[in-house]
Amino acid sequence: MKRLMCAISCMAVAAMAASCVSNPNKKAAADSTATAQTADVEEGFVAIFDGKTFDGWRGYNRTDVPTAWTIEDGCIKINESGMGEAGAKDGGDIIFANKKFKNFELAFDWKVDKGANSGVFYLAQEIPNQPIYISAPEYQVLDNENHPDAKLGVDGNRQSASLYDMIPAKPQNSKPFGEWNTAKILVYDGTVAHFQNGTQVVEYHLWTPKWKEMLDNSKFSKDKWPEAYELLLNCGGENHEGYIGLQDHGNNVWFRNIRVKEL
Repeated sequence: MKRLMCAISCMAVAAMAASCVSNPNKKAAADSTATAQTADVEEGFVAIFDGKTFDGWRGYNRTDVPTAWTIEDGCIKINESGMGEAGAKDGGDIIFANKKFKNFELAFDWKVDKGANSGVFYLAQEIPNQPIYISAPEYQVLDNENHPDAKLGVDGNRQSASLYDMIPAKPQNSKPFGEWNTAKILVYDGTVAHFQNGTQVVEYHLWTPKWKEMLDNSKFSKDKWPEAYELLLNCGGENHEGYIGLQDHGNNVWFRNIRVKEL
């Protein structure tokens, strides 16, 4: 398994690195406009955002896309509400609803405004009257320098690319607010890895005694939040699969080049 994961990870990192090479004369344009064509040049990847429409996307536990989400310069953007998490008049998290994913690589770019907070969820279930994070691990998206959450938690486990509130991303190599970061989430038979800017920064294993131990020591522990604990303990449900989701935390955050390769 370790050899297989290493091979998968190395190939994925190489593909990501290749996709990030740009013509210096076109750097400004690349920074302001999503390059959806990236999905076309990476073997096996399929774009789940076309850079123009919300085709395939909808609000979590709803049939439409909340108006707090817009498409700007080829990016999916959650617009600042000033009202905190899901506080906009018509806000809330969104999911790619066309398919549940089991073994996959999810790649995307993200950038945040000053002091912004968001996240990317995977293996999510739709639980009526409950938030998405009650059932899904979260790849943290954050302005580490200016958002207070970066200093909470334990050992930086709420900073960008971390498994939120459980495993800190190390090395922590995020770029400042206003700059694009590349990201990848790899899920394969319960082994999960987070990548940030071409470097693997997190690895863990779902459905194991260690996974239970991490939950026991997190904000999702059985004593603190029993509903979340039970769902996350068997994350992905009976089939160990789920939706990909983007978080509305009330701040300006942009996502682009969102693409998936099933494994």
